[in-house]
Order: sequence, then structure tokens, then C-alpha cells
Amino acid sequence: MTAATSAVRPSRAGEHGRVSIFLAVTMIGVLAIIGLSFDAAGQLRTLQHAQNLAAEAARAGGQAIDRATAIEGGPKRINEPEARDAVADYLDAVNTASHTVNFPEVDGEILIRVTVSITYHRSMIGPFVQEKTVTVTGEATARAITATL
Repeated sequence: MTAATSAVRPSRAGEHGRVSIFLAVTMIGVLAIIGLSFDAAGQLRTLQHAQNLAAEAARAGGQAIDRATAIEGGPKRINEPEARDAVADYLDAVNTASHTVNFPEVDGEILIRVTVSITYHRSMIGPFVQEKTVTVTGEATARAITATL
């Protein structure tokens, strides 16, 4: 009975440790995917944050209208120097230094466009790549909306 049982079972003397090597190799891949996913999600969150800051800064700058012209009954236009100051004040309050402000004209109306840049520091794959940081940019445009009562 013993001879028949040993003849049916193949010998596994040469397979010791193969599972350990397989698990070690696959775990490196799994950890790499987790690291890439974590940093990609962080970069996406930073991009969304930059876009939100740009939108709020554009809104703050869009509220700086040329009051003298508006009081006289003229068109409601954005006062560019006051708008630049309002954008800078808002972004200083939220610790964001890198931004640009410009005033494009579309269909005879002057708009305010704010671009905010934020740097994301890669935490999981940072030690393995040359570029330890990535800069993301958010942009938003606002205009002075007038309402008649």
C-alpha cells in the first residue's frame, strides 16, 4: 500500500521555495500599482484644488468693478488694478503664491482670467523617479454680471 501511494504522488523535492519567489515578485508589482494609484489620486486632488482656487480668485477679482463709471450709469466694467489686488489678497490668504491674472476681451466685454499653479510632492513613487514634484495648473474666467431690478 505504501509503494502504490508513493507511485501516485509526484516528487516535489525540487519545488521548495518557488511560491515564496513568486509572491515576492508579485508583491513588488502590487505595491508599485498601489503607489502609482496613490500619487495619481493626490495629483488629481491637487489639480481640483488649483481649479477651485482659480475660480474663487476670479470671482473675487470680478467683484472689483469700476464704481465711478457704474454710479454714473455707465457700463459695469472690471477695474483691473483693484481686481489684481483682490486676486492677490485672496490667494495670499490661502497661501498660494504662483498665479497670473489677465483681462481678455470677448465680444466687447472685459473678463478676468486667473491661472493658479500648485506643486504636488509625490510621496509613494517620489524616491524612485527623478521628478519628485509635479506642478498642476488651474484656470478660471469670470465676468462682471449686472442685474436690473
